[in-house]
Amino acid sequence: MYKYEIIIYWSREDKAFIAEVPELPGCLAHGEAPETALKNAKEAIQLWIETAKEFGDPVPEPKEERLIFA
Repeated sequence: MYKYEIIIYWSREDKAFIAEVPELPGCLAHGEAPETALKNAKEAIQLWIETAKEFGDPVPEPKEERLIFA
């Protein structure tokens, strides 16, 4: 399990919750509920890392663990 920061917010434009992984450029997911966005983000992280490794790109280490609820 990877421990990257995931930021979840509501997007009026997309009419969905967006889950963004700032440490992995372009790694985003969405869902109708925050829990769905989080689940999808975890899958997106795995795919992002697999793709980076496939192309020989570096995979950033998670900066630090933190849990933020708003």
